[in-house]
Amino acid sequence: IAKIPEGDKVLFGVTVTVLDLDTDQEIRYKIVGEDEADLKCGKISVMSPIARALIGKSVGDAVSVSTPGGDKEYEIDNVEHA
Repeated sequence: IAKIPEGDKVLFGVTVTVLDLDTDQEIRYKIVGEDEADLKCGKISVMSPIARALIGKSVGDAVSVSTPGGDKEYEIDNVEHA
């Protein structure tokens, strides 16, 4: 059975630390299924705009996310596979 290399790619189920490039604030999100999502606990749905922007990207990548308040730029700082 081939094991998928975990590395530094953002996948479903990981905890990702991003840097908000506007505020220099670090934010941690765990990417979970829709029924588990709880923003207060740092858990975001895999279907959310930010998760969709992050999935498949790697540490060091910058992503742009469209939010109701305008576009936000984030840089992926760390990916943890629990």
